[in-house]
Amino acid sequence: MAKVTQERIQSFAFVISILMCAVLSGGFLLWIFVVQGQPCQIQLEDRINPNNAPASSLLRLPGIGLARAEAIVAYRQNFGEKGRKDPVFRDANDLSQVRGIGPKTVENLSEWLGFD
Repeated sequence: MAKVTQERIQSFAFVISILMCAVLSGGFLLWIFVVQGQPCQIQLEDRINPNNAPASSLLRLPGIGLARAEAIVAYRQNFGEKGRKDPVFRDANDLSQVRGIGPKTVENLSEWLGFD
């Protein structure tokens, strides 16, 4: 008799665990659909000036990873070493001179950049 009771308890626990997994999975899927339905936007306090921003600030820009941020800083430093006093980047299109940054990236960055 004890074995039958133990089997019933185990069966009941198994059914409960399956139901809990189904409920949690449904909740997770619902959460995914709600989150994906909302646009992901980056909010910056101010526009970033690529002429003087450190790589850590440039990383906050959409589409700019560590390699691109370091490439912007390196390009700026190399350009500045030539003795020119003009800013390296006068507008967003000037960033296309940096290796790894194409027209689409420039288009995505233009609203986040400020040039003094």
